[in-house]
Amino acid sequence: MRQTRAAHIPTRPFSVLRQRLRAYAELIRLDRPIGIWLLLWPTLWALWMASAGHPRPSILAIFVAGVVLMRSAGCAINDYADRDFDPHVERTRRRPLARGAITPAEALGVFAALSLVAFLLVLQLNALTVKLALVGVVLAASYPFMKRFHHLPQIHLGAAFGWAVPMAFAAETGAPPPPEGWLLFLATVLWATVYDTFYAMADREDDLRIGVKSTAILFGRYDRLVVGMLQLALLVTLGAAGLLAGLHWPYAVALVVAALLMGYHQWLVRRREPQRCFRAFLHNNWIGLSVFLGIAASYALP
Repeated sequence: MRQTRAAHIPTRPFSVLRQRLRAYAELIRLDRPIGIWLLLWPTLWALWMASAGHPRPSILAIFVAGVVLMRSAGCAINDYADRDFDPHVERTRRRPLARGAITPAEALGVFAALSLVAFLLVLQLNALTVKLALVGVVLAASYPFMKRFHHLPQIHLGAAFGWAVPMAFAAETGAPPPPEGWLLFLATVLWATVYDTFYAMADREDDLRIGVKSTAILFGRYDRLVVGMLQLALLVTLGAAGLLAGLHWPYAVALVVAALLMGYHQWLVRRREPQRCFRAFLHNNWIGLSVFLGIAASYALP
């Protein structure tokens, strides 16, 4: 019996380490990569448009790594900001910070470390991109706290995610974005407002109870109508960006597919059921993919 108990003692530190690593992975949502995709698609839209379909491999690699790092950092600071709210929301109460698996100081440390690594990557790029990256860090760090002050944190999220667009143009061209670049930025803000409103619709009852603000609460019973108007504005903005960039018919096909997907999302949320609202949020990934394929295919034409 003594030998058996002794044999298990050396394995305990590894078990504890494994649990800690799992908690850190949950903190930065490695088990739920949807946020990485939703940030990656606008980044790829911009890189392909800025380079006329031929982004430099080194810049592409830096931006893809930066997307993963900054989305992960954003999750860490988000959970720190929401540490007093998440335990009271059904969907978030099992997050590692909410259940006490890690401390607030650890979450801040993860945010700082990941942001630092991302910034070191950006330092490999030109000076304009580095300056824009500083603005991006401020947007990412401040977004989680906005839901305390106003009902439009979804727009702030869109600006944080969309800031990758001017950075991508600056990295590829060494200059500020042209008009089509700023239209892509605006499209990203509109798109994030749409899908994050679906996300907020899933949490609306809990948010009302604990005093968190969101567009879902602001729009109230007009939520589907307002989201529909935002979806239409998104399509128009993407179309205008494509016209200015001289994109061809594959891009038009992609926008038709995106419009059909938006119609499906409206159908999903027609009864405002939380699970279906969350499903509509997740399904927006396919809109990002569709637009990217349209841009890439347009530039691939002879």
